[in-house]
Amino acid sequence: MAQKNPKGGGGSVSATKHIDNNDMFLKRALEKLLTEKDMKKSYHQQLKRACEAALASLTKEPRTTNILSIHETYFLPFELACTSKNSRMIDTSLDCLQKLLLNGHAIGNISDPIDSSKLLIDRIVSVICACFYGIQTEEKVELQIIKICLTIMTSQTVEIHQRSVLQIVKTCFNIYLTSRSKINEATAQGCLSQILNGIFSKMEQKMSLVNERKQKETISVVTTDYDEEQVIIKDILDELVEKIVYDEATLVETNSSLSNNEIIEDTQSTQGDINGEIRQNDGDLQSIDEASSIGKVVSSSLSADEISADNYFRHAYYVFRALCKLSDRDIKDKVNTDPKTNLDLKSRIFSLRLIIQILQTSGPIFRSSEDFLLIIKTSLCVSLSRNGVSSIPELFEMSLFNFVELLDKFKAHLKIQIEVLFREIFLTILETSTSSFRHKWLVIQSLTKICADAQIIVDLFINYDCSMRSGNVFERLVIVLSRAAQGRQAVELGCSQVEEHNLRMKGLECLVSILRCMADWSKDLYVNPHLQSNLGPDTKPVNENGHDQDSNRSSSGYVGSGIRRTDSSASINSSQSAEHVHDFELVRQRKELFEKGIDLFNQSAKKGLEFLIDKNLLNNEPEDIAQFFHSYQDVLDKTVIGDCLGEEDKRHKQIMYAYIDQMDFIQMDFLTALRRFLAGFRLPGEAQKIDRLMEKFAGRFCECNSNLQIFASADAAYVLAYSVIMLTTDLHSINVKKKITKEQYIKMNRGINDSRDLPEEFLSKIYDEIKNEEIKLKVTSMKRGTKETITNDKQRELLFTVQMGNVESIARDLMTSAGSMSEEFTIAKNLEHVGPMFQKAWSPCLAAFSVNLQDSDHIDLTNLCLIGISYAIRIACIFHMELERNAFIQALSRFTLLMATSQVIEIKAKNVECLKILISVAQTDGNYLGEAWYDVLKCISQLELAQLFGVNVNKGKMSVSNHHQLGIPTHIGSPSTFSLPFDNIFNTDKGSSNRRLQTIHGQIHETSSQNIVVSVDRIFAGSARLDGDAIVAFVRSLCHVSMDELYSTPPRMFSLLKVVEISYYNMGRIRLTWSRIWEIVGDHFNKAACHPLQDVSFFAVDSLRQLSMKFLEKGEFPNFRFQKEFLKPFELIMKKNSSPTMRDMVVRCITHFVDAQAKNIRSGWKNIFSVFQMAATDTDVQIVELAFQTCTLIVDVVFDRYFASILDSFQDAVKCLSEFACNVSFTDTSMEAIRLIRQCAKYVAEKPQIFREHAGEDLINVPEEDRIWVKGWFPILFELSCIINRCKLDVRTRALTVMFEIMKSYGESFTQNWWIDLFNVVFRIFDNMKLPDTQVEKIEWMTTTCNHALYAIVDVFTQYYDVIPESVVKDLYAQLKWCINQNNEQLARSGTNCLENFVIACGQHFTPKIWEKLCTCILGVFHSTLPQTLLTWRPDSESSGMLTISESAILDRTDSSFDQSIVESAASQHHRMTRAGSSSSVNSATSDQQEPHFNNRHSERTKTNSDLMQFQILSIKSIVQIELIQTVDNIIFYPSSSKKEDLQYISIAHALASTPVGQENLSYITSLDDLHNEHGMYKHMSFDQLILLVDCLLESHMFARAFNSNNEQRNLLWKAGYRGKIKPNLLIQETNSIACAFRILFRLYSDTKYIDSNDLLKKRILKLTRDSLEYYLALQSENHREAWTNVLMLLLTKLLKLDEEQFKYYSIEIYPLISEIVVFDLKPELRYILREFLLRIGRSFLLKTVI
Repeated sequence: MAQKNPKGGGGSVSATKHIDNNDMFLKRALEKLLTEKDMKKSYHQQLKRACEAALASLTKEPRTTNILSIHETYFLPFELACTSKNSRMIDTSLDCLQKLLLNGHAIGNISDPIDSSKLLIDRIVSVICACFYGIQTEEKVELQIIKICLTIMTSQTVEIHQRSVLQIVKTCFNIYLTSRSKINEATAQGCLSQILNGIFSKMEQKMSLVNERKQKETISVVTTDYDEEQVIIKDILDELVEKIVYDEATLVETNSSLSNNEIIEDTQSTQGDINGEIRQNDGDLQSIDEASSIGKVVSSSLSADEISADNYFRHAYYVFRALCKLSDRDIKDKVNTDPKTNLDLKSRIFSLRLIIQILQTSGPIFRSSEDFLLIIKTSLCVSLSRNGVSSIPELFEMSLFNFVELLDKFKAHLKIQIEVLFREIFLTILETSTSSFRHKWLVIQSLTKICADAQIIVDLFINYDCSMRSGNVFERLVIVLSRAAQGRQAVELGCSQVEEHNLRMKGLECLVSILRCMADWSKDLYVNPHLQSNLGPDTKPVNENGHDQDSNRSSSGYVGSGIRRTDSSASINSSQSAEHVHDFELVRQRKELFEKGIDLFNQSAKKGLEFLIDKNLLNNEPEDIAQFFHSYQDVLDKTVIGDCLGEEDKRHKQIMYAYIDQMDFIQMDFLTALRRFLAGFRLPGEAQKIDRLMEKFAGRFCECNSNLQIFASADAAYVLAYSVIMLTTDLHSINVKKKITKEQYIKMNRGINDSRDLPEEFLSKIYDEIKNEEIKLKVTSMKRGTKETITNDKQRELLFTVQMGNVESIARDLMTSAGSMSEEFTIAKNLEHVGPMFQKAWSPCLAAFSVNLQDSDHIDLTNLCLIGISYAIRIACIFHMELERNAFIQALSRFTLLMATSQVIEIKAKNVECLKILISVAQTDGNYLGEAWYDVLKCISQLELAQLFGVNVNKGKMSVSNHHQLGIPTHIGSPSTFSLPFDNIFNTDKGSSNRRLQTIHGQIHETSSQNIVVSVDRIFAGSARLDGDAIVAFVRSLCHVSMDELYSTPPRMFSLLKVVEISYYNMGRIRLTWSRIWEIVGDHFNKAACHPLQDVSFFAVDSLRQLSMKFLEKGEFPNFRFQKEFLKPFELIMKKNSSPTMRDMVVRCITHFVDAQAKNIRSGWKNIFSVFQMAATDTDVQIVELAFQTCTLIVDVVFDRYFASILDSFQDAVKCLSEFACNVSFTDTSMEAIRLIRQCAKYVAEKPQIFREHAGEDLINVPEEDRIWVKGWFPILFELSCIINRCKLDVRTRALTVMFEIMKSYGESFTQNWWIDLFNVVFRIFDNMKLPDTQVEKIEWMTTTCNHALYAIVDVFTQYYDVIPESVVKDLYAQLKWCINQNNEQLARSGTNCLENFVIACGQHFTPKIWEKLCTCILGVFHSTLPQTLLTWRPDSESSGMLTISESAILDRTDSSFDQSIVESAASQHHRMTRAGSSSSVNSATSDQQEPHFNNRHSERTKTNSDLMQFQILSIKSIVQIELIQTVDNIIFYPSSSKKEDLQYISIAHALASTPVGQENLSYITSLDDLHNEHGMYKHMSFDQLILLVDCLLESHMFARAFNSNNEQRNLLWKAGYRGKIKPNLLIQETNSIACAFRILFRLYSDTKYIDSNDLLKKRILKLTRDSLEYYLALQSENHREAWTNVLMLLLTKLLKLDEEQFKYYSIEIYPLISEIVVFDLKPELRYILREFLLRIGRSFLLKTVI
């Protein structure tokens, strides 16, 4: 506030001094005025009197005079002097007033005596400003006016109001415009700059303090409701906020950014022009007295501070509004484009310059005030839309500067306006071909500042590109800049090379800045591999200068050289919710779909609408579709809209009706409504469509204007509308030569208004308006992409003016409509926005960088492109965009020229720079490169090749060499050389320039520089710092490159060396990561080791060996499997490489591991044994012997020392030994391998506790007690069974022996479950026989291995029957049954014999269920081996393929020299030999009775294959039946018991022969009881089981009897060659079966346990006896009856042993039959027994003996 001077005379010393100074200034000024020579003139008399009166007053009371009390007296002289038109007087007056104001002597805050409604200071300002009267004003007066105006505005004691402020600003402004002095012009400019700074800084300061006070008062009121602690906390926070606000509000930028290098020369403007200028400026002052839109009413309740703040706010508001209006004033002289002479133009430019200053120094009050924002929206933006299309560079430049400031500081409030300016004006100017180079240069310079601000760039994307209603500003910006950077604009403009270079540079700078901004924005997501360990990321440090150490990017508020950030960069974080970011992404995706739908619509309305409806972007309702047409007129093709609205089907009519109904024609005249209606679409060409549209329009117009009296009905409006369309076509079509006149048009429309005429004035007006302006489509956007053919600058300027006129029209319309609108502007904060931004930007950026790298050799362009590519790669890596990342990496690698597949062109410096950047990217972004590592490493590989060429530059050709000691040898006499793409560099034609050769050599040498070599080495050394996924990708790519090298011509091993190198570097990684690495590396070594070039494979295997040794030295914890992984390559190499040398090397490597690191090996044993297993199958003696020696060492030594470590691989060891045993080429090794397996069994038996305690991965679910079986016994026995199944006779015999030795030796420790598993393995021996194989080997297998295995199995069962589960016994029965059923006599005999031995040995332990199974088995075998075909066989006349009997001998051969004692025990041998003797006797007896053995092979006739095979099968079945009968007998009565019984009966007969007739001989028979051997199984079997066996025997007997009785069938078989020359028969089967049945029945009958069944047995014996005797009596053959001798002796003897009563029972029934027997010629022993039987009958029935 102004300071008040004391009103009394007794003031202080200061007041006295004031008065003295006042007197001095006044006296001097007044005296000087009086001394002026013009003062004597009459028209200055009033001035003279005033001066004298003032001097008199000063002289009268000099010490008590106060200027405030006598102001009128002192001010009047100066006022009159200022209006005197005398420059000296004016200068003197102004100087005095300036000094008084400067020193605070004239405050002027009292009322004006002339006009009490104003203050005196306002009158003073008016007088001062009136001193400037145009261009004729003296320079010194202008300078004095500027000085005093500045004094008033900057004075701390003077306070002026709005009108005065604007007067001062206007005066200084006009002085700047019209002054002829450059000094005054510059001074006026500086003065205005300071005035504006003062106005707006004071406004900010005052308003901030008032707001601060209000905020504090509010807080004090609110905090009264809280407790004391909360109040303290709140006060602290408020104090902090207030301090920040106060500092920001009082921050005043004193230096103006405007330059003053454009000072206008003396102008020749006329006084009228000046006055007009001033009058226009005065017009802006009139609005002050009008009602203000600010809404700030000063009331008596306001405090002094608030009133002062309100005044300052008004000052700023009115000044800013005035400047905005000045910037949009019309320019009268449009031809004159020189700002120095065209004051209108100069005014605009200066206004915009001052506005820039205001915007640059604006504070928070200005930026947040709705009043100022409204001015910006409604005035400044409209002004910019006008000035921004100006062809005058200076005006255009100022518009750009203002736009940049608005974008930087006001974007949150000007979303729509910024889009219009950006999209419709500045980007259009940059991409159009009609704009000048200067315009493009200015635009792209401004864009350089914008693109350097990360916040602006990200905000543009999320607010426009991610908004459905906004254009893709960011995407278009990048595309336009890309075109500029590619030089397309320069070509169109015909620029010079320098201009083209500069334009390209600026375009690239902008693109690089954009990429830099995106990289900076997302830098918190980046992980530098050099600043982290292998286990996780570390925080990236920033150096003391505020820049990242790896990217030189600023982390301060300034971004590059661009705009100063107004908000802290700390706000860029990930606090914005992920859902919010996701919402933006969804909108962007919907927008892309929507734009695609728009494009489809512009091609076909139907397809476009269907697409939009299908994607839920548009509702399928006519109203929604119509609204869609209205809302998107700027992007929809208006012709397509018109065609769609004009269709006649119902749906399109509904859309058309809705479209027109949504238009508002209220209060519109007819032509205006019609123009608006037709502005949104193009009328279709068909009259019917136009008719429908006009009809609906007329109806809608009449509906909206029902009070309009012109039209009687809608029909009249319809006809008139149609006639207006016709009139437009007639007047403005070039095809119509004779135009219609006004009279003709009026006449044409007569009677259309319900038979009345429309007013002629109305029609005449329509005609005139149409003639002057045709009905046109509304231009809503400029069509881009169309190029004009421009021949000169003048044509370009004309086209630019026309185009910019349309742009201005569009922009102003958009600005006007958006003036009062506001849309939410989102300030970006989330880091994830950069991802979708880069998806839009990467392709144009890549195109720009690629074109410049390809076409230009300028190092500055190259550096920009490479920086941009590095940023792009960084962004793509951060957001894991594989496609984008790979594209930039490939482009970079391509421009190194190292990847060229064709002849390489000249390598330049830019190519070397590309290589350096590629290496740098690999170092800094290695964590993200993924599969792009391939391109990087491929370049490094080619670089190494180029370096080799650089070293060998004078040779031109290069021998195959590498950086390792295992160089690839060349063939003697034919050195291996090769030509590569670099050959042409060093082998130029004779005419090639030496300078070019030197340059190329220099660049190649540059690639070999120490820096590059070290950088490349750092890539590989730095691989240890890559994260887990990155190192895996790195290794995979390196192996890929290495594979390319290995199979190149000739192969190289540079990358293979690097694979070994990085393996050493990364050896310390965690096992989980290293496993993934080794999976790739190991596979690569596998392929390299299988390389056809032996040196390569040798190197690979040797490298693998060295790496493996390193890992083995580290050892391994239990239950880990890492050794298994890194030793696996040896296994795969052994499997895939067929080279004996390589296989030998692998075996030697493994042997070396065993010798050197056996104590450290754990899981690696699996691979070791796997390698040895494959070596065991080799045919090379050296490989097999070396591998077997190592295996022997392992089993004999390592097992003894480190058995626990090798336990996991124990079964692999056994399998390995099994493979050695199965190698047919080395019998001794096979035998020794079986011995080692036996040794393994010994280790298992001796160390059971180790197995129990071991808990490997495969034993987690295995109980402790079963682990020894799973890991120990089972593998041994299983592999032995495999040897048995695979090997030759001697080896498998040895294996069979060892397997059963192990079972017999250690079986006592086996559990029942183990036995089940074991016999599943053992029975696999017989699986080989289930194959349909009829070769000799199968017969040999059956007669040897299977035969002996059966005996061994039975021995095991016999030994461990108590612990073997019953289920296994059942399996044994099934296996025996299978063997018996085989078509092999020996095997069948062995099966029955084994069955017999097993039952006899273990039968006493059988359970009833086992006996049941046994009987079932016997029954099944009886049935399955019964030769049923003997009764039905008939010769097959259609059989073919003859086979001689001698050939069939091969199929029937069953003898073998196999030593059966190897397998069988002594008891088994005894039983088998006994059976053999019995069988021999039977066979010999049969031969005597013309029943030859089926192996008679002396037939001379031929047989068919099928007959021979069938006869052989029948013979075997017949033998099996005999064997089964004997087996049943031996099981029940023990072996040889029946035979002994028969011999006993014969001896009885002989004894009876020597007994006299009549002597009682029954004592011979009864004294010898039946030989009931206690070892027989009779007592262990049940009655039913015995009866079942009897039934089986009788069934066999009846079959044999039927066959023997069928002489016709026997003859048929005999003639066919069955059993040789003797007629076949089944006598042994017939007699043995009935004999065994009688023995069983009589034993049962005599057994007291079954006395309850005696009646049943009695009847059955009697029936069988009668049946047998009757059959015997019916026999015709003597030989046949002789075969029954033993049966009859057995029967009669058994009957004789019965007691008297029983004997009588049977003898009565069979006596007649017995009597018939005596007529035959019987054997003596039978006759004696028969005689005794008859004598007993006589005695029993008291018959006398006749002597």
